[in-house]
Amino acid sequence: MTNRIGFIGLGNMGGRIAGRIVAAGHPVLGYDRDDTRAAAAGARPAGSVAEVVAGSDIVLLSLPDSPAVEAVVLGPYGILAHGRDGQVVVDLSTSAPASTIRLHRALAERGVTYVDAGISGGAAGAEKGTLTVMAGGPAAVIERLGWLFDLFTAKVATMGGSGAGHTAKLLNNFLNAVSLAATAEVMVAGRKAGLDLATLLDVINSGSGVTYASLNRFPHVIEGDYLEGGLTSALMMKDVVLYVDLIRELGVPALNASGPLASFGLAGQTGYADEISNRVVDAIGDLAGGVRLYDPDAKESDP
Repeated sequence: MTNRIGFIGLGNMGGRIAGRIVAAGHPVLGYDRDDTRAAAAGARPAGSVAEVVAGSDIVLLSLPDSPAVEAVVLGPYGILAHGRDGQVVVDLSTSAPASTIRLHRALAERGVTYVDAGISGGAAGAEKGTLTVMAGGPAAVIERLGWLFDLFTAKVATMGGSGAGHTAKLLNNFLNAVSLAATAEVMVAGRKAGLDLATLLDVINSGSGVTYASLNRFPHVIEGDYLEGGLTSALMMKDVVLYVDLIRELGVPALNASGPLASFGLAGQTGYADEISNRVVDAIGDLAGGVRLYDPDAKESDP
């Protein structure tokens, strides 16, 4: 088997990952509904999903949700209709594990191997090649893909069979949503209390309240940099809903889901749905009376 690479879905994450693959010297045949994105990522543009499938041995997917993945796989011009024995599909999307397992079974009947490969690390990690992959599927196939994962990841964990990668991704993303929403709320409270936010973050990050958001997001946000280009509030809300569906299926109580559901629901209803999820702090700030963490006027008036 050769290693011709195709890529479907070249948005914030897919475009950056494809760009790293191309930069490493591997041509990519790319398709996105926005026909400008393939060239922007350095890929050779394809006119359809079917063209990517016909011209690739490994097809990577980076799509917004399970319905989008299902349309690409099961549609009349999709992977199931045009796939062939020996092909590998690597799904980098955040999807419902139950859907992933169904697609795995359907593609297996055509001899196509489907690997669910949830990714974590955001747009910055994609650009730097430091993503973490949580992979589900045949371990031997995941191992054979190591050379490809090495182009955009720092860690690959084989989680188990089909659906295990996307299950791990939902668990991870839920914790991400909790920490982002909770830290945003705390930072708005700190601003209203008149605390110096840099000092507050320093205390949190050296104490028991430290989170990924407090370490990696809010030092930038308090300076007015929202780290644009990452996961939107709408997609974060989608991930939390998928998590709730998953743990309901598992028989686990969703005792801590109300916070991020409320926070990202608020963001979605107040104009921030398509903004980066870090803007949840502005949605909370709006409800708190128009609070913003960054005040350029205060910076200008500092002695």
